[in-house]
This record gives sequence, C-alpha cells and structure tokens, in this order.
Amino acid sequence: MAKLHIVLTFDDNFWAPAYAVMRSVCLFTHRRRDLVFHLCQRGITDEHRADLTRIETEFEATLVWYDLDAWDLFADIAERMPYNKRLTNIVYARLLIDRLVGPDVERVLYLDCDMLVRAPIEDILEIDMRGLPIAAVRDTKGAFIVAGRDLASNRDIFDVADPYFNAGMILIDIAKWRDACLLDRLEEMFADGTMARIYYDQDFLNLVFRNNWLYLDPRWNVIDARHSHEGLDPAILHYTGWSKPWHVYSIVAFRRIYRHVMTNELFYRFMRHRWKRWWQKKLRLR
Repeated sequence: MAKLHIVLTFDDNFWAPAYAVMRSVCLFTHRRRDLVFHLCQRGITDEHRADLTRIETEFEATLVWYDLDAWDLFADIAERMPYNKRLTNIVYARLLIDRLVGPDVERVLYLDCDMLVRAPIEDILEIDMRGLPIAAVRDTKGAFIVAGRDLASNRDIFDVADPYFNAGMILIDIAKWRDACLLDRLEEMFADGTMARIYYDQDFLNLVFRNNWLYLDPRWNVIDARHSHEGLDPAILHYTGWSKPWHVYSIVAFRRIYRHVMTNELFYRFMRHRWKRWWQKKLRLR
C-alpha cells in the first residue's frame, strides 16, 4: 500500500498538541505502518523530541524531522512577513512543503496541531482530487475574516461571495502546489502591500487558489468544535476557539477523549509547562 504522508508545523511550546494529533491519527486507522509524519519544527528540546518519538515505538509509524531554524529560506520569510503572538511566523512553513518533502511524495495532508482526528485518515488522503491542486473545508467565518467590520474591508482584494477555505487542514497535490509558485506570489503581495492587509498565510492561500480548490465535507474540519458537534460524528475536530482541549476546564467537544489521546502524563506535564511560561512572562524572566 502507498504511504500516507502528513505534515505538521510547530515549535517547542506546542510539542504536546503535536503529539496528540499524531497519536489520534494513529489510533483511528488500521494502516499505522503506512503513516509518515513530516515534522517541521523549531527549537524542540531533546526531552520533547523523545516524547514525540513515542509515536514510532507505539505504532511503528515513521517520523521525518525538518529543522526550520537551520534553513535560511524559511528564516528570511519568517523575518519579513507579518505575524502576531498567537499566530507565530511558523505558519509560513507550510508554504514551503513542496521544498521539504522528497521527490517520491505526490500528495500530503497538512494538519494544524490544535486538532483531533477520529476517522481513518486514508479516507481523506486517498480521495479523487479531480485534478485540483488542493482540497479543504469551507470556513463558515470566511466572510468576516476577509471583510471585517460591517463586511466592508478589503473589497479590492476579496469578494465575500467567493468561497473561502480554512487552511488548518489542506490536502495538497505536491506537483500542482509547486506549479502555483507560492514564493513568487508571496513576494509580489509583500511588495505591493497586500500581505500587510490580510490574515497571514490563510488569506494568501485563498487568494492564490481562488475558485481552484475541491470542497470537502465539513466533517473533515469541524471548526471551533463544541459539545453540540459531537452528534455530527466529526472526522477531524479543529479547536480554534478560546477554549482548548488541553485546558483543565474546557467546553470543547470530546475533551475527555482528547486528554486520553494526549495521555494523562503528558497532559499534566504540558499544563505545568504552560504555567511556567506564564509566570516567566509575568515576572519578566524571559
């Protein structure tokens, strides 16, 4: 059988959610040995790297590591392009996927790390893409994301009548992604000021692939997943809201399952990690 290629991007402060999304993929498929996780990371400590390699020992999946900090091209883009504290500049790493994976990789599934997978991942990785470069789920908040207050902003860039996808889960045809010349388009939009006006790489991807993407069933990216979504049998839950499944008190869908997917040991260790960072910032120790 063909390998199932999945790409994640994260830094050391998000190692535990990265582990959880990988483990959820592994738990909900019988094809664990076919899984190849491409890990685009920044600053992972030896301790946290050891946590992530448990995926190999528990499921016999394959991990391929990419050190973004050692890559001059990424460093240049990350330094110049706009970002904020919540969406760090690592979001731009996914634009470079075609330059990272090997020549034998024809298709990959990009996943954000704030997700929980609960369906066989091959069901989405092996669909007919109908000759289109990407497949994704429509973002129900797309009109507000692109047009803002009164849905009146950026009308020279976007038309709110155009379908808009969420970039947290993207099925990518590598050859067609490469043909889109994303870096050239990024430089053009940076030079003309467009990048300073839009919602980072998600808006950028929607502009590049406008009306040129395959609509997927919404169950493959249930955005801001709450309890009411559980009855819809979601395949992938995307925790985009303020409440997260790794919080001790949370209002999200499948929060208990998520904790056990992450494992209780890692769940509480991640909690202590976040509290330590919070106090360090408050006391200005870092």
